Amino acid sequence: VKKMVSLIETSIMDLLTNHGIESHLKDGAPGVYVDGAKIAALGLKVKNGRTYHGLSLNVDMELFAFAQINPCGYQGLKVTQLCDLTDNINLDTIANELSQILANHVTRH
Repeated sequence: VKKMVSLIETSIMDLLTNHGIESHLKDGAPGVYVDGAKIAALGLKVKNGRTYHGLSLNVDMELFAFAQINPCGYQGLKVTQLCDLTDNINLDTIANELSQILANHVTRH
């Protein structure tokens, strides 16, 4: 599971790099960050021989709701989104691009 989490994080970081956005990881806090603000969350679970996968990349959404909660359980965690970091973002294009990047990473490992 840890290897797959790493592949997903790397794929998201590669996508962001393709759009001129520098990103990073935080020790002990899965997900991808830009200037300390979380742009992507993910989770994987294996239970009773079944796998559950989840990935959330903030592309173009209302972020005000995050101020009302503790995102990912972290009080005061800032969140960001692609449309605030670069121009001409299209959800379908981003989804396809991320799918291709992730597929390339998975088939190489």
